[in-house]
Amino acid sequence: MNKVYPSAAAALEGVVADGQLIAVGGFGLCGIPEALIDALRDSGVKSLTVISNNAGVDGFGLGKLLETRQIKKMISSYVGENKEFERQYLAGELELEFTPQGTLAEKLRAGGAGIPAFFTKTGVGTIVAEGKEHREFNGETYIMEHALFPDVALVKADVADLSGNLRFRRTARNFNPAAATAGKLCIVEVERIVPTGAIDPDDVHLPGIYVHRIVHNPTPEKRIEKRTTRDRKV
Repeated sequence: MNKVYPSAAAALEGVVADGQLIAVGGFGLCGIPEALIDALRDSGVKSLTVISNNAGVDGFGLGKLLETRQIKKMISSYVGENKEFERQYLAGELELEFTPQGTLAEKLRAGGAGIPAFFTKTGVGTIVAEGKEHREFNGETYIMEHALFPDVALVKADVADLSGNLRFRRTARNFNPAAATAGKLCIVEVERIVPTGAIDPDDVHLPGIYVHRIVHNPTPEKRIEKRTTRDRKV
């Protein structure tokens, strides 16, 4: 089976639709599938619920889909530096399901493992726990969280082989593996594609069984969200 598609637009064709639940990998601007996000915007699909740690920044990453009003709800842990995200939420134009960061990661991991729900202490006694089942284990109170099962996962990796085995690069190995396993259909954007077997088995971070479509983007912008510098020591 040929998993490589000629463009991001081609990889999304026949897959994305209005009203879907879509998981997007990345943390801030690190490890986001830039070409796939642009193609999702250009597809014109709307009323999306997007699972992502945050929503990029104004004018970049998922911020582009906020500007075009294609997202109706975000499931996130951080509003971040995105002023449009903040504005839409405070104005009641965007639904937001605030989720603690570790809980969000576990919701995706559990979805990928076929676990429908789990109990966690995170959020007990806060608004996060409102309306959720509480249960006591070993004298401690836990709340039940439901796993996430997105229709589509859009992820970013450094290298893929032709079978879809993936290797992520450093910090980009954040939410991407969990999003990939949780998605009913996973599309990955990579900077390099190598023959099957070229990645040492010990270096495979995600096996190709989870990957359905591959897009080659050798020159992503990789914009820096915040640049911090210091004076050079003499």
